[in-house]
Amino acid sequence: MKKKVILLLLCSLGITGFSYTLNYDNHLSKEIPTFSKVEKKSPEKIEEQQKETPNSSEESKVEQFDLSTLDKKEYSWYFAPNTPPEAEPYKEKYDLYYEGDNTKKEIYITFDCGYENGITPKILDVLKENNVNAAFFITSDYLKTSSDLVKRMVDEGHVVGNHTNKHPSMAEKAAQGREPAYKEIQELERKYEEALGKPMEKFFRPPMGKFSEASLALTKELGYKSIFWSNAYKDYDVNAQPAPEPSKALIKKRMKDGGILLLHAVSKTNSEILDDLIKEWKADGYEIKSLRDLPDYN
Repeated sequence: MKKKVILLLLCSLGITGFSYTLNYDNHLSKEIPTFSKVEKKSPEKIEEQQKETPNSSEESKVEQFDLSTLDKKEYSWYFAPNTPPEAEPYKEKYDLYYEGDNTKKEIYITFDCGYENGITPKILDVLKENNVNAAFFITSDYLKTSSDLVKRMVDEGHVVGNHTNKHPSMAEKAAQGREPAYKEIQELERKYEEALGKPMEKFFRPPMGKFSEASLALTKELGYKSIFWSNAYKDYDVNAQPAPEPSKALIKKRMKDGGILLLHAVSKTNSEILDDLIKEWKADGYEIKSLRDLPDYN
């Protein structure tokens, strides 16, 4: 009788340990479980834990907001100097940035990259010659057609940020629910990691500057800082490029301490004035910084 009891106990322990090992492998955990912590789980409990645990391709969330309580009205970010007043209450709550430290002579240069038209290599050359790190916000189409340039951006120390999968209004996506908004961000994350073998940095620029409280909240849930701007001009129309000298003068006039400059990498004018802008700002005592240097709100 005693032999039967011992045999049954050993079988029970073996089955329990096997169940835990399957669960451990499925979650790709780096913790090595000890025998003393083995717990027999029902199939229902294992399935529930798998749903709760993100797989290796998912990003951890900072916190989840109650979407039913958040404003879903769409706002548009304007060119400087008109900052939407609706954004002010959201800065610290949702990690929204349109400037850095406005008490210091520092500048942040950022580019939006929806497609490539042969201008970006010259922009990268100018940045490299001047030892300046900028930020490039890309879409999935840009990554697909210009992965060599994206790799160069990374290799030369620039931030490559998320400009969504298909460039929609994120306010509209957020109004549809959490998953449609997540998908726009996470699809590009996945493609970027497949192409470059590393995760994308957590900087996000909403397409067209369109946002809502809900879209900002969902962006923060995925661990991102939302990067807007305090200085921009109409540089994106490749068929109606503004003259270089007036454009340079306008950008310099609008630049404030801590300013974040938005440029489009398809602009021939930008490629012609960027070197002068950088040199003149440096001569005026400005430091051109990376988005990685942005001050945290918390």
